[in-house]
Parts: sequence; structure tokens; C-alpha cells
Amino acid sequence: MAKYQLLLPKMGESVAEATIIKWNKAVGDHIDMDDAVMEIATDKVDSEVPSPVTGKLLEQLCQENDVVQVGSVIAIIETGGEEEETPEVTQAVEVPEVVDIPDTPEEQPILSEPVPGIEQLEARSASVENTDTAKPGRFYSPLVKNIATQEGISVEELDKIPGSGAEGRLTKDDLLTYIQNPAAFKASVTQPEAVKQEEAKSTPEPVRAEPVVESKPVQTQAPAEPKGAAAVSVSGADEVIEMDRMRRLIADHMVMSKQTSPHVTSFIEADVTNIVQWRDKVKSAFEKKEGEKITFTPIFIEAVVKAIRDFPMINISVNGTQIIKKANINIGMATALPSGNLIVPVIKKADQLSLVGLTKAVNDLANRARGNKLQPDDVQDGTFTITNVGSFGNVMGTPIINQPQVAILAVGAIKKKPAVIETKQGDMIAIRHLMFLSLSYDHRVVDGALGGSFLRRIADYLEGWDADRAI
Repeated sequence: MAKYQLLLPKMGESVAEATIIKWNKAVGDHIDMDDAVMEIATDKVDSEVPSPVTGKLLEQLCQENDVVQVGSVIAIIETGGEEEETPEVTQAVEVPEVVDIPDTPEEQPILSEPVPGIEQLEARSASVENTDTAKPGRFYSPLVKNIATQEGISVEELDKIPGSGAEGRLTKDDLLTYIQNPAAFKASVTQPEAVKQEEAKSTPEPVRAEPVVESKPVQTQAPAEPKGAAAVSVSGADEVIEMDRMRRLIADHMVMSKQTSPHVTSFIEADVTNIVQWRDKVKSAFEKKEGEKITFTPIFIEAVVKAIRDFPMINISVNGTQIIKKANINIGMATALPSGNLIVPVIKKADQLSLVGLTKAVNDLANRARGNKLQPDDVQDGTFTITNVGSFGNVMGTPIINQPQVAILAVGAIKKKPAVIETKQGDMIAIRHLMFLSLSYDHRVVDGALGGSFLRRIADYLEGWDADRAI
């Protein structure tokens, strides 16, 4: 019987590793072609690893919660062939070159978005990497190295941090925990081994009373004594809930964004009566013709894309003292998941899509997000984000910028209100459909004039909607 080596497949341009969430097949189980062998997680996206062959699972080469490099052998499957297949023959996916990271900065692979906000940090990386020399035999993932660069931690310092991963590998959680309290780690490293062993016998292992505090995002202003790390009292009746992986990522990303960008939020109220009436008139015919339900989201996205064309300096990111003006308009749409977490799938080149194309893209990404079917590339390369707080009945919000972008738009609930309108016969009071738009922007590069003008232009496009527009 032949043995097939199942490899961890490539999952995106910048994805070099994945965390094993769950094995769907146990040793000895029969596997049909395309059966999901395991569930994996990369950044915010969970996905399945299918089997390209039919056979029986002989070995599981990694455990749940292990971090595995792309291209690594994760399982051995016994097939019905006569000869043992070699890794070269059985390799079903392309193995990216980022598995072996060169020592010199000139040879470092370029990752499109390894860490949210990394574009702002690349200017700092050169000085750190020029002085770093990797410890032979110890591998650091691109994610760990980029976080270390952000915090100004050299490779020599990384070498001294104990790792909880396979074979002592340093994981992201190890590094974040170290950053929160480096003094404790340094003390343990500098102590003689005999002293540490004696203390381990006499002193019980410290137990954190507040697991939620342990997962607290990094406070980069004062790592040794993070601000906001107030003691939390827990009574016997309280329930302590540990953050899941996605919630920890969201927490880290939100704190990093607030620390990176000085946020300013502007508000405007828009009259969207024409849009509401037009949608009510055409939604049945639209669904019958296109096979898709039309929501307000693609209409909002179309208005945002038009406004970005008018104000391209909103469609930028920051790299140190450089402003990167993006060639493509890629719109992220914040989507709430059944778990209560949030994910932001991206509509690539939204400026090249018609309203029908935007509708299909919005519905496809939203459905796949809620069904946990997104791919890593679906959540990368966004240049501007829209979040619909109105779907929860909220009239307005102050959203946090999705780094490395410089602006995010929140659309509120559409409410019927009495409003003064101008007519040929003079001013009149009428019932109109009104909604608030709020734009949060990075005040380092977007001033109030640009942010306010951009927001006003979005409202103009919404208020100027053609009520007789054909579908």
C-alpha cells in the first residue's frame, strides 16, 4: 500500500503558517477524496484542508493548537497504490519561499500584509534588522519577526524568550505576553538554573486570577507597566470567559490602530428618500432579473467609490514619513459573524464594478463570511472600509480605522423624520428618510477639510440618486 504525505496548502500571498484548530478525521478513519481532514486558522480566516486522495489516515503529524508552516507534512494517508509516493510527486500545492527566511534584510521576502498596520512600521524595521543575527536552528515566523520589529526587540532578545510552540518555538502569544511584562521574563532568564529549579519546587506556579487580563492587547507606550491594566476583582458568582483566537486578534488590532493613528470623526446627515423609494420599487424585479437581493450596502459602496475618485488622498496608507497612494480602490465591508466577532472581507477593484457587480460581490462575501468559507485573500489589501452600524438599529457610530488604511465610514440606521425641504412653492415640512454618516480618519495625513469634504461628497451622491434609474 502506498503512503501519501498530506501537506499544509498555500492559503494566500502573505500566509506562511496556520494554526491547527481541529482534526476532523482520527487515525484509522477512512477518507474520501475532498473530505475535510482538519480545520485550520490563519489570522481571521478559518478554513478546511481537504484530502486530494482516497485512503485511510495513518498518522497525524501535528496536534490541535500547533502552528504549522505552509508546505509542511501534516498527515500520512494510506492509499491503494503499489509504490510509495515521494513528496515531490504528492505535493499538491505550491510551497512559498517564505518558509526559509534569509538572514540578510536585502533577501527578506516581502509580505503584502503580514500584520495589520505593518506598512507604518517598515521604516523602523531596517535599523533593527541590520543589527539582528538569527540564532542558528531557531525559526521565527514572519508574524513574530514583524511584531518584534514593531516593538524594537532584537533577535538576540528573542532568543532568550521561552517558547511554548512545538520544539520550543516562539509563538505570537509568547511574544505578546513577553512584551506586556518583559521584566518577569528577563529575571527568569538571568537566574541560574539551579536557583530556578529550587524556586520552582518551593514556589507554586503563579496563576492569573483574571484570564481576560492575560489576553489584554499590548500597551506599546509603557510595556513594563501597561496603562489601563487595572486590577479586576472577581467574585464567586462571576463568570470568567477566555477570549477566543479571533477576539484576541481583534483586540490587538483595535488597540494598535488607536495607538497608531490620531482619530478624528466627522458626522453628516443625508436625505436618502430617493434611494429608499427606488429600492422599494425595483427590488422584486432586480431579484427576478439578476437572481440577487439588492440591499443598501452596494449603493453606499458605489457612492463611496465615486467620492474616492474625487478625493484620491483618502485612498492612501502611511509608511513612516511616506504617503502611499493606492492604485486600486478595494472596499472592505465589516461583517458581523454569528459568533459575535467581526471580519472585514474586501471587494477588490470596486471602482470597476457596476451596481449589479457590487451587489453580487457584497452578497457573496457576506454569505461566505457567515458560513466561515472565506479564503485568506478575501480579507487582504483593503484600502477603505465601510461598517453598517444601522443594521443594529444605531443611528451613528465612531468607528476605529482598519489599519493600514486612513479612514473608515459608518452608516447609521435610516429613520423617517420631519424635515424642511425646498420646493418651487417655497420651504415645506415633509416626512423624509434620513440617515447619519460618520467618518473616522487619520489626522496625521487627513485634515478636517479633506475629511469633511469627502464625507459631504458621499452624502451628495446619495442625495442625488436618480429615482428613475434603470436596473
